[in-house]
Amino acid sequence: MQTTNHLLMVRPVRFAFNDETASNNAFQQRSKSADEALHTQREAISEFDAYVALLRENGVVVEVLQDTPEPFTPDSIFPNNCFSTHIDEEGRTTLVLYPMYAPNRRIERTKLRALLDTMQWDRVVDLTHWEQRGQFLEGTGSFVLDRVHHVAYACRSPRTSEVVIKEWAETMGYDYLLFDCTDAHGTPVYHTNVVMNVGTNKAVVCLESIRDDGQRRQLLQRLEKGGKLVVSISLSQMQQFAGNMLEVQNTDGQRFLVMSQTAYRSLAPRQIEAIQQDTPILSSDLSCIEKAGGGSARCMLAELYVP
Repeated sequence: MQTTNHLLMVRPVRFAFNDETASNNAFQQRSKSADEALHTQREAISEFDAYVALLRENGVVVEVLQDTPEPFTPDSIFPNNCFSTHIDEEGRTTLVLYPMYAPNRRIERTKLRALLDTMQWDRVVDLTHWEQRGQFLEGTGSFVLDRVHHVAYACRSPRTSEVVIKEWAETMGYDYLLFDCTDAHGTPVYHTNVVMNVGTNKAVVCLESIRDDGQRRQLLQRLEKGGKLVVSISLSQMQQFAGNMLEVQNTDGQRFLVMSQTAYRSLAPRQIEAIQQDTPILSSDLSCIEKAGGGSARCMLAELYVP
């Protein structure tokens, strides 16, 4: 299955700008004052609750895990980096745990395991040992999956190591395609899921971010081979999180493409029309979360593939 109707989200308690991730996340913006930081913290909770309500109103199952003040984990609102879940054709489930770049993000796994360990997994793949060697792979932030054709798309970055994704792919039975992405200023993009999204029939991709012609052609060919209609977005739209989308479905099997209002407002009418041919758009205001955290709608959703 490319999509699931079952998601995990972490409700923030001390959401804040994370100094440990800012060195390679150009999307983050530091608060200008203590008052602004406190406002961001409060607004993040309000934005989170409205986002959960939107998903549930449309029939998507959302498990909400309440974060705790201690230990302090400013990015726990983005749980998709710490783990991923998978289910094969026989219904066997796999939980994968990932090596994280920032030490304070590694603490998030402990909080998440309290919930994840209540679920039954046929297999657990633990890649966290790579942290000791300075090699990282941050889940479905580092790569974007075509789950049907077993292809992982990934842009190289300090958070996405080729040696780790090679081990992941061999273990999970996937192929992977690596490429290089930069933003409008030539800065390497920190996570693949701000560059692109892959759904059942479409892929939304910032092709402009891939400066190498050969890599760009290879990505397009692989997506088209997988039967994807490619909706191209600009570097400016990527900066407004138009690549940070996730296709989900509700309990009736209806599929949606979920994004932030920032992303939606950046799209041209022709792009919206192409997307909504078979996936209505659900958008929520996440502007405070986007500004301080450097992540958006997709980053906040961890997919649960469970029987």
